[in-house]
Amino acid sequence: MIRTLLLGAASAVAFASVAVAADLPMEQPAPAVAAVPSFSWTGPYVGVQAGYGWGNSKVGGRSIDPKGALVGGYAGYNFEFNNVLLGVETDFNWSDQDDKKRFGRANVKNEVNWAGATRGRIGFAFDRFVAYGAGGVAYADRKISALGGSASKTAVGWTVGGGIETALADSVVARAEYRYTDYGKDKFRGVKSDLDEHRVLAGVAYKFW
Repeated sequence: MIRTLLLGAASAVAFASVAVAADLPMEQPAPAVAAVPSFSWTGPYVGVQAGYGWGNSKVGGRSIDPKGALVGGYAGYNFEFNNVLLGVETDFNWSDQDDKKRFGRANVKNEVNWAGATRGRIGFAFDRFVAYGAGGVAYADRKISALGGSASKTAVGWTVGGGIETALADSVVARAEYRYTDYGKDKFRGVKSDLDEHRVLAGVAYKFW
């Protein structure tokens, strides 16, 4: 009799333990933390820019140095690999650079009406910031006017420079840069004229993902 009672009590205790365990809440696994992707400079972009250029030029051996504002646009493609940025870019700008001087009885005007360049770029990226250098071929429409006549040439030369860029948002990139350009020497109705130029520009671009 006593043995039967003990076995019954033990069974009751075991059943109660199983029931309590069944009522306990199951421990849920901690949610996985999604990795936040880092910013990438890879991809195409298109932007607008404005700045100021000042040149050194001689017309027939005399200095007439065009200077003035530039406004235009640029487009390119970047590829970023291990924080190294490689890219290619082209731009085109309307130019208000000119200078006028009087030589004897003649007023001589030296103008740059538009200018552009196609350049390769290399830089180093620090997350949303890039420092870069660039160089390539440059071209510009030059015009010399004197004694009621004028002559124009599309000057072709080389350009080098550098700048910084920063991502204001995932698709908006601002920049500031300096550029030096040498357009070489051309003849304008028999008169030789050379031109080299310094330029500072600021721009903002939309980056496509």
